[in-house]
Amino acid sequence: MDKILEGLVSSDHSVPVKRAIIKKVVEAAEKGVTEEQCQALFTLTTRLILVGEDAFQKQVGFQVLEAYARYHRPEFERYFSKDFVLSLLQQGYSQLDHKDPAIIDYIHCCLRLLISCPSVLEIFSVVQVEVLRMVCERPDPALCARLSTMLSDFVQCIPRDKSGVLFCQQLVRTISYFHCFASQERELREYVGQVTKVSTLLQNIWKSDPTTLLPSLQEVFAIISSIDPSFDPSIALASLVQHIPVQMITVLIKSLTTDQNVKDANMTKALCRMIDWLSWPLAQHVDTWVIALLKGLAAVQKFTILIDVTLLKIELVFSRLWYPIVRQGALTVLSHMLLSFQHSPEAFHLVVPHVVHLVQSLRTDGLPTSKAFLLQFTELIHCMMYQYSGFPDLYDHIVEAIKDLPKPGEEKIKLVLNQSAWTSQSNSFASGHLKEAGKSETGKTGLVNLGNTCYMNSIIQTLFMATDFRRHVLSLHLNGSNMLMKKLQLLFAFLAHTQRAAYAPRNFLEASRPPWFNMGSQQDCSEYLRFLLDRLHEEEKTLQVLESAQPKVSSHIERNGKDPTCQSSPEDTGESSLTGGETMHEPDKRTLIERLFGGKLITSIRCMQCNSISEKGEPFTDLSLAFCPSATAQHRPEGPSEEAKGLCQGSVNGGSENPDPGSVKAPANSVHVVPVTNEPPLSVPDLVNYFLAPEILDEENAYFCEKCISLQRAERSLKVVSAPEYLILTLLRFSYDAKCHVRRKILDNVTIPSLMRLPVQAPSTSTQCSSSTSSPLQVDSPESSENLAKKGGDIPVQSVPYVLCSVVMHSGVSSESGHYYSYGRNITESNPSTCSSLSVLPEQGDPLPNSGQEARDWLLFNDSRVTFTSFQSVQNITNRFPKDTAYVLMYRKQEVPGQNINGGPKENGMRVSAEPPLQKELLDAIIKDNKLYLQEQELNARTQALQASSSSCSFRPNGSDDNNPPGSCGPSGGGGGGGGFNTISRLVF
Repeated sequence: MDKILEGLVSSDHSVPVKRAIIKKVVEAAEKGVTEEQCQALFTLTTRLILVGEDAFQKQVGFQVLEAYARYHRPEFERYFSKDFVLSLLQQGYSQLDHKDPAIIDYIHCCLRLLISCPSVLEIFSVVQVEVLRMVCERPDPALCARLSTMLSDFVQCIPRDKSGVLFCQQLVRTISYFHCFASQERELREYVGQVTKVSTLLQNIWKSDPTTLLPSLQEVFAIISSIDPSFDPSIALASLVQHIPVQMITVLIKSLTTDQNVKDANMTKALCRMIDWLSWPLAQHVDTWVIALLKGLAAVQKFTILIDVTLLKIELVFSRLWYPIVRQGALTVLSHMLLSFQHSPEAFHLVVPHVVHLVQSLRTDGLPTSKAFLLQFTELIHCMMYQYSGFPDLYDHIVEAIKDLPKPGEEKIKLVLNQSAWTSQSNSFASGHLKEAGKSETGKTGLVNLGNTCYMNSIIQTLFMATDFRRHVLSLHLNGSNMLMKKLQLLFAFLAHTQRAAYAPRNFLEASRPPWFNMGSQQDCSEYLRFLLDRLHEEEKTLQVLESAQPKVSSHIERNGKDPTCQSSPEDTGESSLTGGETMHEPDKRTLIERLFGGKLITSIRCMQCNSISEKGEPFTDLSLAFCPSATAQHRPEGPSEEAKGLCQGSVNGGSENPDPGSVKAPANSVHVVPVTNEPPLSVPDLVNYFLAPEILDEENAYFCEKCISLQRAERSLKVVSAPEYLILTLLRFSYDAKCHVRRKILDNVTIPSLMRLPVQAPSTSTQCSSSTSSPLQVDSPESSENLAKKGGDIPVQSVPYVLCSVVMHSGVSSESGHYYSYGRNITESNPSTCSSLSVLPEQGDPLPNSGQEARDWLLFNDSRVTFTSFQSVQNITNRFPKDTAYVLMYRKQEVPGQNINGGPKENGMRVSAEPPLQKELLDAIIKDNKLYLQEQELNARTQALQASSSSCSFRPNGSDDNNPPGSCGPSGGGGGGGGFNTISRLVF
């Protein structure tokens, strides 16, 4: 026996010799062996198993131990006693630490050999105590997995009763410390397997003793809701979710969301970490629990938490779609988060930049499930683009990428949106984790939506892009700080020079909002524009009266611009088009609004009995263009109203970035649908011609002729006798259904020419004008030229060329709600007619527009967003997005050499060739605000740095989640090659 023992421990023998020695030792076990020899063999085999030099020695140890324990069980019982087990678990063996997994493997093997011996019961009781102590010491995944395997085989070792509850709680907390830092596939597989063994043990305990389940779940929530910045729990906790009975969801979520002891900060952290669990590759039902918690929070109106978490995690959830093994659950959560986030497009717009890349990847990755997944994904995108229409600059490339895929019907989209909406809306969004965006590449400044104020933002940007108007406003020297023109000048200065990506025009909103506009409500941008121009006109006219009454008092508006720090603004010395008595040397007393936006119409009525003609002149700042009844599916435009003094009947309200909930729920017949015909679409010149066409006054509308002294049939006609510098056209996009007593928005596509001609003729000498140049500006209403059966008739007139400079779009299916955005471009003397196509050809001899216009000439202003676009986008917007229709258009008059349009001097002084330098007061205000902006940026950077230290995302290889997916060569890669669902390198950690 001594020689045998010597042969076992010797390393000088070859493998065949060692195998022969093992065989002799095993055969000797069947023969008579003294107790001393058994103890020596047990000690030797234990040493070989625990501290053997190589795997062969460990194998020898296990084989010899098993042989002698089987044939000499009493001796083995005395050797493997509870004291020896306690010593192993507390002190280890020789130089081997007690936390080494080899200790657990050795005990596990010995328990199998002693399972039928009475002494094993004492060992079970010792192990019960020691395993509880061990899990409290937070063993690593390898040791915990070995321990779980042993406890699964010997459930008698699992602590019971109160100790059992404590054991489960501590095991849950131990899992939260399981962090994986491996990068190799083999190591990742091993880590996932270790975690699975531990979670399976907990599942078995919960099944055998249900009283341990709830305390375990409470421990899970305590862990994931911790706001301790030094503790970041592992997403390995996700492995437990699949073992929680699904039928408990309702009760648990209700209890959790109604618990007053749970603070919002803890709930936010818990929800964020549950969303992180979507990255765990083998977990099931994580999406079910996340959505249940989201719905539970919505039910108790915890909208602040929902908003914060959605904005913080939406990009992470989207990034999980790249990985086939987790993408289905991630899409379920993403769909719920986006579809329920209906108060703002911000969450959807965070993921919009990544949509096209994902679509391309799904088309090319070759996986059998990708095609079906792509259909689900594109249906979600269609729903979101419908909900948040009005952003063609963002969606155009997406529409192009998915144009060949099925699109859900409008009714289905509405149903999905209605089912997903939160039960109510929150008015406080300030706590959302908004991303600070830099100024756009356009160099232009956006305007912050202050609560349904896109009607104002779109008009301000349109006026700002009216180059001559902007330059004149910035050139004025204004003394009164409370003047509306002063506030507009300050606003224009900020739009031109602030460093902010978007400016919040709060002061201007308060000063310019019509009294009947309720704060926070959607309003009509055309009505706001008329009110604003009228206010500016009346303000300057009042100052002119005061100046003439007190000539020694300096004017509030020095129109000659004599400030030495500023360039002088040219003065209009031209003859007024409203009267013929002034000479060109007399000063022009017209206001800035009259000089730039003011035109003149003459209404002529000819009695068809005696042919007498009555004429009346009136100024205008915009023309309200009705649709021909035949072009609006037999819905006649609403008739004129003599009592309309406030809201115009042609208004199309807007202000929200998403439609009013009522518009989504409106019946389908409230949207005007134009029947398909082969006729070409209407154009803006068509509407202008219809506006100027003669009308027959007959029957109920018969004309009272003063010469005939009776009601007579008459012909009424309109003619423009003075063309404005900037021509504003408002399309009356509504029709009135007399049967249903409902106003409907007209969704007809109207072709917008980049260059058009306005027919203008000189006024006759017999014209009786109802107003003079010194009277207040009378802004025409949409009702002034409606409800009359118009008849065509051409009048030889002079054609005044106009070039398009701005278009205000209304996005929505209802005239009562929607969203406004605008297109605009700088029109200067250097590029007055650059455009891509013409609907109205110039007359012979006129310069043709430059057909090589660059797409970056046009800009899209959408509240805070300003992006480059193209004129082609302006023309095709309604074709691509039927709810988006042109509403207000602004054209700038082109000066044609040799032509005198209005009968005055050819140079009227209204063209300013360069941007005026900022006056000191404006410059100081901008410098002060820019410094404040830099301080805000620094503070935000500090805050984000503090937040980053407590980030809950533990596993982010390859940098940020916004990068290309791990293992790919680019956005279309979607992961490393070949493995599909079986490639662990595609798992998301």
